[in-house]
Amino acid sequence: METQLVALAALVALTIVVGVLWRSQQGRVRTATAPAEPAVDWSARGVDLGETATFVQFSAQVCAPCRATSRVLRDLTAARPGVAHHELDVEEHLDLVRELGVLKTPTVLVLGPDGAQVARSSGGMSPAQARDGLAAVVGTSAPAER
Repeated sequence: METQLVALAALVALTIVVGVLWRSQQGRVRTATAPAEPAVDWSARGVDLGETATFVQFSAQVCAPCRATSRVLRDLTAARPGVAHHELDVEEHLDLVRELGVLKTPTVLVLGPDGAQVARSSGGMSPAQARDGLAAVVGTSAPAER
């Protein structure tokens, strides 16, 4: 009986550690080591690039974190001139999803003014994480929202 309790406690502890690690990776912005050349013709996909930066969000209709991320990005782009947000449905853009290696929704690409991918985030995105993505393009810390 004691061995079973020890095993159960170890399993619970391991589950907590894995959960904390998984949660810490959600929405984390990862910057590209070197901005890649624009591999995608974004205008052909209906994406008009912002003068400063563009957030391209890959979403699915049944994705609750996608809706929350969309609100965060809409609020940020409304407050920042020259920054655009476009949401693409993964089901309508399967070729692009495969080409860009989108494995989960939401996935947000942060593009520079030339359309090159500068940063990327997978999972729900908080306002602070969205500002981090924008900072990856502008090269400085984006001011906090008030």
